Amino acid sequence: MTSTRTALVIGGGIAGPATAMALTKAGIETTIYEARPDGADGNGVMLTLATNGIDALRAIDADRPAVAAGFPTPGITLRTHTGKRLGLTATGGALADGTLSHTIRRADLYQALHRQALGRGIQVVHGKRLVDATTTLAGVRAAFADGTSAEADILVGCDGIHSTVRRLIDPTAPAPAYAGLLTTGGYASGVTVPTAPGDYEMIFGKRAFFGYAVAPDGQVWWFVNLPRKTEPAPGEVEAIGAEDWRRTFAELYADDAGPALKLIAATEEFAPMTPVHTYPHLARWYSDRMVVVGDAAHAPSPTSGQGASLSIEDAVVLATALRDLDAPMTAFRHFEAVRRPRVEKIIKAAARINNNKAPGPLGRFMRDLVLPPILRATANAKSVREVHEHHLDWQTPTESTTGVNR
Repeated sequence: MTSTRTALVIGGGIAGPATAMALTKAGIETTIYEARPDGADGNGVMLTLATNGIDALRAIDADRPAVAAGFPTPGITLRTHTGKRLGLTATGGALADGTLSHTIRRADLYQALHRQALGRGIQVVHGKRLVDATTTLAGVRAAFADGTSAEADILVGCDGIHSTVRRLIDPTAPAPAYAGLLTTGGYASGVTVPTAPGDYEMIFGKRAFFGYAVAPDGQVWWFVNLPRKTEPAPGEVEAIGAEDWRRTFAELYADDAGPALKLIAATEEFAPMTPVHTYPHLARWYSDRMVVVGDAAHAPSPTSGQGASLSIEDAVVLATALRDLDAPMTAFRHFEAVRRPRVEKIIKAAARINNNKAPGPLGRFMRDLVLPPILRATANAKSVREVHEHHLDWQTPTESTTGVNR
């Protein structure tokens, strides 16, 4: 039986409320501390909630509001900049009841999870930026920038790719890795595209990557990936105005088939441009009373379509380990042993795709030549199924630090 009775969750994005709900279901009293004074409702554009993520939400009885906020997107059609179809790739199979992977606004997933957390009596405290954490005789004490502090048996870092908790666990941990891409996106209304609702189209543009999906109401949700070899300084690309970016898009997509330019033109406001970062390998996920989950421990690129889903899986595995194992360190060790091989394999696969998003002329030729047979060969490959068919059973007891809870 666990000795963990209370927990501090640092970060209130997607991983935060999912982890708090899982810990609460495991009988651990949990409070979320979020640095932003008013939450993160409007942050980000869209994301994929894959079938394995939906299944993980079901383990904590939190899937229905999240699924209701999005729409099913079972597959992605890949095209060249000329419009030639390269093939189709699935975003996952179907769950037993027919539920498919969904595309959802990040803000809507955030709100769906937070409403449920609040409805379960979980306290969310805003304006609390973590600056330090120390181990005490009874547990851990968190210190915040406003001079306040909080104590609990454990502290869980759900504070994203630029995690403070990661640095406190391992001061030598490397910074996140720049993926060589910038990204933004938005929502276009009143534009007709030759794509059915629920279908994804992704275009390997001549100079930049473009993707979009049509929502059931006809609105088109889109994103861009722009190649840039050198990592921008903090705040550099975010400071560039929207009209400047529109001129850049006009140049980058001028030679591409597809609706990129008209969708961007029909979007009044899009998200700030941001650099894409990943975190492929963190040597230490935990200390005696602190642990990191989600992007704080292992951040894939958005190409994976798995960032949110892996964070939710983490929440379930960590909570069941803490529920069933006697000491936090034992539970943390089990959590890392189970999760690290899976998440790092997915991160590596996504990195290979990123490298194909903006190659030179020879690279484009080779990609367009070899990608169609690769897509056909891997359409139902075991490695692909393992990503989306991963199942977490809340009822199965956690027995050891090496056992896998499937």
